Amino acid sequence: KAKAEAERKAEARAKEIREEKARAARAAERARLNAFHLPVAGSHVTTGYNAGGSLWSSGSHSGVDFRAASGSSVVAVGAGTVVEAGWGGAYGNNIVLRMADGTYTQYGHLSSIGVSVGQSVSSGQQIGLSGSTGNSTGPHLHFEARTTPDYGSDMDPVAYLRSHGLNV
Repeated sequence: KAKAEAERKAEARAKEIREEKARAARAAERARLNAFHLPVAGSHVTTGYNAGGSLWSSGSHSGVDFRAASGSSVVAVGAGTVVEAGWGGAYGNNIVLRMADGTYTQYGHLSSIGVSVGQSVSSGQQIGLSGSTGNSTGPHLHFEARTTPDYGSDMDPVAYLRSHGLNV
């Protein structure tokens, strides 16, 4: 009888351990899917947010520019849905994503667009290639964070990325 009780306890403990490992694996997968990425790996900001000048129709820069040779991989900074993919006037070939948190991110001056409207994208998924289309002085990625999908609803993209755990 004591042996049967010991086996029952051992089996119950083994089941607890299996369930805990499964919970940990699910949590790790959620963390991986929710992690944010820089839009261009290994890059840095070359023109900051709100920089003044005649290059911008509003008189100031509504996003940030990341250094990127033409054809560099551009990835979704987080999980979201494509709400715009195509020609965006001064932005050239551009993509706008509605992020899981309800904000929007924009990727401009692309040489190539690899997603279409309505498509779901995961964090870190390649969505296009950098370029110099639209109102651009050379190849780079123009990146914006917005409260709506529309021009004029911009917020500081560096602060946005930092709020999601990135070192920019």
